[in-house]
Amino acid sequence: MIKQVSLSHGWFYHYRIHSEKAKTLCNEEYSKLNSFLLNNLNNCPDEYFKNGPRGSTLRFSIPIKKKEHSNHEISRLCSQGLKTMNNYKTTHSKVQVFMLQFDKNTISVETPIWLLSDELNGFESIFNETKPLSGHIDILRVEDDKKIWVWDYKPKAEFERFAATQVYFYSLMMHLRTGIPLDNFMCGYFDENVAYTFKPEENVLLELRSQRLKEKTL
Repeated sequence: MIKQVSLSHGWFYHYRIHSEKAKTLCNEEYSKLNSFLLNNLNNCPDEYFKNGPRGSTLRFSIPIKKKEHSNHEISRLCSQGLKTMNNYKTTHSKVQVFMLQFDKNTISVETPIWLLSDELNGFESIFNETKPLSGHIDILRVEDDKKIWVWDYKPKAEFERFAATQVYFYSLMMHLRTGIPLDNFMCGYFDENVAYTFKPEENVLLELRSQRLKEKTL
C-alpha cells in the first residue's frame, strides 16, 4: 500500500504515498492529483531541486487571515505519532509515517513540488530569481470537507513567522501542477499543541506583485 522513493534533493527526502488511500480519496474530481503523485515516484524532475528558491526558506510574509486551533485533529495525530513511532529518529518522520499509516485522510508525505518561472506571472519580481521554486509537502490530505489540505509540521508552530508563506506557495504549486482549482485547496501548519489554517487566495499574488513594484520605485 505504501510506495516509497528516496529523492536526492540537496539531502535525501523519503517521498511516500499510500496508493490505496490516494486511489480512494482522489476520485474523478482529483484524478489528476493521484496521477501526479504516482508519476513523482519514477519521474520527479530532480534538476529543479538543485538550485533556486525553496519554499521552506522564503522569508517574507503574505497577506492572509489565519485561524488558530487548539485540540485540532491534526495536532492529536501529531501527538500520537511523536509518542508511538519510536523506530524513527526525527520528529518529522515520526509524525509523517504515523499519519500515512494510521490516518484515513493522509495520502502522501514529503511530496515533491515545483514551479518554473514562466508558469507564474511576476515570478521574478516575487522571488528575485528565475530558477525554479521547489519544496516538499510534509503532509498531503484529502479531508472530510473534500478539500485538498496542504500541511506542514512545525515543532514550535506558535513561533513561526513565515510558515504560512511556505504552505501557501506549496498549494499554489500543486494547483498549477495538477490544474485543480485553487479554491479546492486549504493550507495549514501545526505541532502537537496548536494548528493554524487558512484558505489560499489568488489575490495574495496581486498584493505581493504590487508590494514588489512599490519597493522598486522607492
